[in-house]
Amino acid sequence: MKPPTTAPATTPFRHHYGAAPLHLLLVLASFALTCYAGLRLLEGDTLGVAMWFVGAALLHDLVLLPLYALTDLAVQRLLGHGAKQGARTPRVGINHIRVPAFVSGVLLLVYWPLILGQVGHYTISTGLPADVFLSRWLLITACLFTASAAVLAVRMWNRGRNTRKPRARARGDAG
Repeated sequence: MKPPTTAPATTPFRHHYGAAPLHLLLVLASFALTCYAGLRLLEGDTLGVAMWFVGAALLHDLVLLPLYALTDLAVQRLLGHGAKQGARTPRVGINHIRVPAFVSGVLLLVYWPLILGQVGHYTISTGLPADVFLSRWLLITACLFTASAAVLAVRMWNRGRNTRKPRARARGDAG
């Protein structure tokens, strides 16, 4: 039997700050890097950058958030209702749709000018073809949903297998 371990004594710094001094150093360094990046970003077109941030926040809050909230609600309704109208039952497959859709949406958001072919100078600037992004994004999206469906199938198969084992044992014990 192991003797009970005692909790290490907290230093006064940890008691007041709540974490180790290294944590404070890393937080301060990240703030310094963020301030530097922000100042460099605002150096050129301050008004344009500020308008872009405000526009992006408004676009997200007023258009995108309601859109993907309604889409999520529609997907939940398609997967079926619980036993009672007000009951909240876990839907096994909902996160297997949410995760690949989220990753695909983030990829679309980041690369939308290239995916939609709206960057004419890309090939000139990089020497790489610009007409492959739509097909690659569609392929990545299909692979994400396929992998998610495979994980869901394995989870459901394991769940069915685990629920069948006790019944088989009970029948074996009775006979």
